[in-house]
Amino acid sequence: MRKNDRIKNILGAIFAIWGFSVFIGTMLIFIIPFWTTRFIKEPKKTLVFMNMCRTWMSIFFPLSGIRVSITGKHNFQPNENFIVVCNHNSLADILLSSPGIPGANKTIAKIELSKIPLFGIIYRRGSVLLNRKSETSRKDSYFQMKDVLSMGMHMCIYPEGTRNKSDQPLKPFHDGAFRLSMETGKKIMPAIITGTREMLPHYKHFYFWPGKLFLQFLDPLDPKSFSSHSELKDQVFKTMWKEISGK
Repeated sequence: MRKNDRIKNILGAIFAIWGFSVFIGTMLIFIIPFWTTRFIKEPKKTLVFMNMCRTWMSIFFPLSGIRVSITGKHNFQPNENFIVVCNHNSLADILLSSPGIPGANKTIAKIELSKIPLFGIIYRRGSVLLNRKSETSRKDSYFQMKDVLSMGMHMCIYPEGTRNKSDQPLKPFHDGAFRLSMETGKKIMPAIITGTREMLPHYKHFYFWPGKLFLQFLDPLDPKSFSSHSELKDQVFKTMWKEISGK
């Protein structure tokens, strides 16, 4: 290992200690307000919760050295909700996407993280939980996502399923988001996240490198323009691949 790499790894560990401390410290400020949202009915509950999350991230990001750029919000039309599909590179993606999506929204998320003390309260509030090992859980989560959309909220889905640890711009997409779009008539809003892979590399443990994160919302695609969910999935994949790779 070169000297410069060793120095960067040491600094990355120091930044990780600082970032983790800031995350926990700022989370504790909001944990009681987050908990009290349980007494509010949907969809207002999620709207209030997401507004709190936006305030939380507006504190956490600058203190931890993260700068954020969000473009394409004009694609969210008034009185219309969307299925937002994002690429997935890092555990930090949800910290950017959930507060970055305007209005009330929920994210499909794996159930394991909901069991973390305190953080699990927050995770459950903003997510439709999925146990990928359970067929029953997969079916229940699908109906829950339909409920989220029927209440006028946005639904955020990572169609790659898990983090992309390959050297390709995207992993193959699962069908769920696109079946959901065809069945509900809700448009797909592709969204591109960049910067999180460099900030929290999957191949390094306890490492954090501050920098700039980008979230770009692309033009929505109407399921009525496609004959099948597979055709819609292929078009979204091509659109996102081209935007990420520049090809």
